[in-house]
Amino acid sequence: MIEVEGLGKSFTLHNQGGAVLPVMAGAALSVVPGECVALVGSSGAGKSTLMRMIWGNYLAETGSIRVGVLDVARAAPREIIALRREVLGYVSQFLRVVPRVPTVDVVAEPLLSLGVARDEARARAETLLARLNIPQRLWSLSPTTFSGGEQQRVNIARGFVHTYPALLLDEPTASLDAANREVVLSLIEEAKARGTAILGIFHDEEARNRVCDRVVDVAAFTPRVA
Repeated sequence: MIEVEGLGKSFTLHNQGGAVLPVMAGAALSVVPGECVALVGSSGAGKSTLMRMIWGNYLAETGSIRVGVLDVARAAPREIIALRREVLGYVSQFLRVVPRVPTVDVVAEPLLSLGVARDEARARAETLLARLNIPQRLWSLSPTTFSGGEQQRVNIARGFVHTYPALLLDEPTASLDAANREVVLSLIEEAKARGTAILGIFHDEEARNRVCDRVVDVAAFTPRVA
């Protein structure tokens, strides 16, 4: 479902005279349906960079990134938008939403963009919000006013409301209490059971050991210094 081969990336530092900083070379990994793979490595090793390339935010310089039938490394913007709408979900650490949109509509939006009826989309959003212990009195309010932990749970609800065939998770259990952490781990297990291919960053070692089938150490993709 997710297949990365020969991936390379460097950044040009325009504020330092155009110096080129290689950050990744020869990255390769695969995630099959129903599998959860964790990216591990020290801070700055390239975990988030790799995730952003798979998501299509960073342009790959070499190699391929296949998600389903699409090579993200060579895809047109409209193809990436369609991929994100239908196939590839992403739960980031930070909630980015339009201000003043009610929380229930923020969570329902991925379904609405697929043409799901508004009542059904909202009902599915409400089910997830309740499961993630977001009080009902908050559903009509914008999540921009919520605490960090509440925003993270809204982000998780939004990421799981549609049954994406592939899912990227960036620290999904960070900042959560024990009860909500358990809910999130259960959501991941349920997604695996229905065949979702999941690639994630988990600094929570206990959570990683519970839901992940394999780990990939991104240190192996560090460019060699001549």
